[in-house]
Amino acid sequence: MNKVKTYFNEAYHELVENVSWPTGKELQSSLSVVLIATLIFALVIYLMDFVFSKGLSIYYHLFE
Repeated sequence: MNKVKTYFNEAYHELVENVSWPTGKELQSSLSVVLIATLIFALVIYLMDFVFSKGLSIYYHLFE
């Protein structure tokens, strides 16, 4: 049980004193970068799906 207590004390010490937490401004800029990258990635996936869907549809109609 003493090992568990020591572990949590060291983990708390690490989080409070050794970790450099980002400022609010840094978090906002990182969030905006992540949101923009996610939207671009989603748009690319959507366009790929749309193009493949239309391409396969045209291909299938050739053999009807």
